[in-house]
Amino acid sequence: MTTGPDAGSPVRGAIVLITGAARGMGELYARRAVAAGAAAVALWDIDAEAGTALAEDLSRSGCDVRAYRVDVSRLEEIQRGVAAVRTDLGAPDVLINNAGIVRGAPFWEHDPERDIEAIMRINTLAAMWLTREVLPDMLADRSRPKRILNIASAAGTLANPNMSVYAASKWAMIGWSDSLRLELSKNGHRHIAVTTFCPSYVSTGMFEGARGPLLTPIMTPRQATRAAWNGMLRGTPVVTRPWTVKLAMALRGVLPTRVWDVVADRVFGVYSSMDHFTGRAGARTSS
Repeated sequence: MTTGPDAGSPVRGAIVLITGAARGMGELYARRAVAAGAAAVALWDIDAEAGTALAEDLSRSGCDVRAYRVDVSRLEEIQRGVAAVRTDLGAPDVLINNAGIVRGAPFWEHDPERDIEAIMRINTLAAMWLTREVLPDMLADRSRPKRILNIASAAGTLANPNMSVYAASKWAMIGWSDSLRLELSKNGHRHIAVTTFCPSYVSTGMFEGARGPLLTPIMTPRQATRAAWNGMLRGTPVVTRPWTVKLAMALRGVLPTRVWDVVADRVFGVYSSMDHFTGRAGARTSS
């Protein structure tokens, strides 16, 4: 029996689909779903071996957890994956768009396909494509609350050197995600809540070498997933962590651009936070 804060939540008895689920924050979301009493959990990841191992581990709890090898940068794979989940488990009630990649370098060093196209496909288009595939079932079924959690980033709220394409992908994610929330509400589909999560740096290895700006500690994956998860359960529109993310957004909004540049660079250290970025090669777990 599920007890604690997740008891009676939108996740209890739900079918949950998580992308980038084999490790990092994706794995933590999966573990939370199982602990919260989900009926079934679909783990999507490009790493089939890691996904299968996690599914086997989590299935010991009695929850029906299945791994699917899906490259979310390909629309056709997303469509096949959704069809497989529907057949195996049923239509998803909870969707967590977690998969993501990052490349940290000046824009002119980005390869047009390997970097620019891949980042936009995985970080932005994949979430749109997948949500578009599962939404019709969510819209039609009002028997229980539905949840969509989109993992964006504080990088989508402020410009930052060496993050141009990643920031662009997350700006797009934020704009689309919150617009979707408004569209659903405006059209009376209030049983579906959309939450956009905008964290600063998270220590998943994806941002290895990055330095947190002033008063902005690098969060652990557990801290980040807890904030996003609780926001999703409540149906909070936008969750930002830590508090300095909102502070920076407010200052950027009221200060002249050149003044903000000085403050961001010399006071907060935002513009140098990626100077020593190394990252984790092939990382596909969002932060």
